[in-house]
Amino acid sequence: MVDPEVRDWERLRKEIPAIESKSIDNAMIDYHVLCESESKVVGEEDPVNSPNHYISDGVECIEAIESSMTSEAFKGYLKGNIQKYLWRYEMKGKPLEDLKKAEWYLSRLIKSQEIEDGY
Repeated sequence: MVDPEVRDWERLRKEIPAIESKSIDNAMIDYHVLCESESKVVGEEDPVNSPNHYISDGVECIEAIESSMTSEAFKGYLKGNIQKYLWRYEMKGKPLEDLKKAEWYLSRLIKSQEIEDGY
C-alpha cells in the first residue's frame, strides 16, 4: 500500500463532497504544505509560549489542533485549557508558570474571538 499524497486527498474531496473540509486529514494536508514552505527551528526552551515538546517536524501542536476543529470547537478547547491551568496552578510546584499558561490560552481565545467579530 502506498501512502496517499496531498493531490490524492484533494481529488477525493472534489469527488466525494461529504468529506468535511475541517477534517483531521485536511489539517494534515495544511501542515504538510506549511512544513514545505516554512521551517520552524526548535531553539531555547520556552515552557509557556512555545514548549519544544509541542513542535514536531516544524508544526506546532496548537496550530494542528486549530486546523482540525471548527472555530467554535477550538474556542471550547482553549477555554478548557484556561480552566485546567487555573484549577491546578497551586498543585504542581510551578504556580507562576501555570498562571502564565492560562494567560497564554486566554490571549489565544481573545484573538480568536476578535477574528470572529471582525476586529
